[in-house]
Amino acid sequence: MKRLLDALCGLLAAVALFAIMLLTLVDVLGRKLLSQSVPGSLELTELLMVVVIFAALPLVSLHHEHVAFDSLDALLPAWLRRVQRWLVELLCAAALAGLAWLMWDKAAQLASYGDTTAQLKLPLGPFVRLMSLLCGLSALMHLLLLIRPLDDEAAELAAQADSPPIGGGAT
Repeated sequence: MKRLLDALCGLLAAVALFAIMLLTLVDVLGRKLLSQSVPGSLELTELLMVVVIFAALPLVSLHHEHVAFDSLDALLPAWLRRVQRWLVELLCAAALAGLAWLMWDKAAQLASYGDTTAQLKLPLGPFVRLMSLLCGLSALMHLLLLIRPLDDEAAELAAQADSPPIGGGAT
């Protein structure tokens, strides 16, 4: 499942990022060479950035790549680090699930109002629905990390102990 999630979310984020790059290239070339920009390029870029950010969110959750303050972790006993990890995963899952639920409601609202982007008239509901689904998937990742085997935790702690400190290592 991890490989499938990596592939699908990674592909979605990569395609959206490539589309942003291509759109920017065409827009700049059009402005410089033809004195004509791509209509709605700012709107498209904004919507594609939403896709990049929210497609990467489940991957960040799954790979534990969120920003973390762990300077005091070495001072805590192993049992307290496990409790701390469990609480953090639970809080993250709850926050992301709540956000997904609010976004799902907002997407339904936007769809019922027929809200669209200003220039290209693209419907906003499907983009917010995608954001909601990806937030929900991120919440699920945090719940799955709650029940991961302790061997993974031991390997993670060992990897953290082997990694060089920030700043490049020994002085």
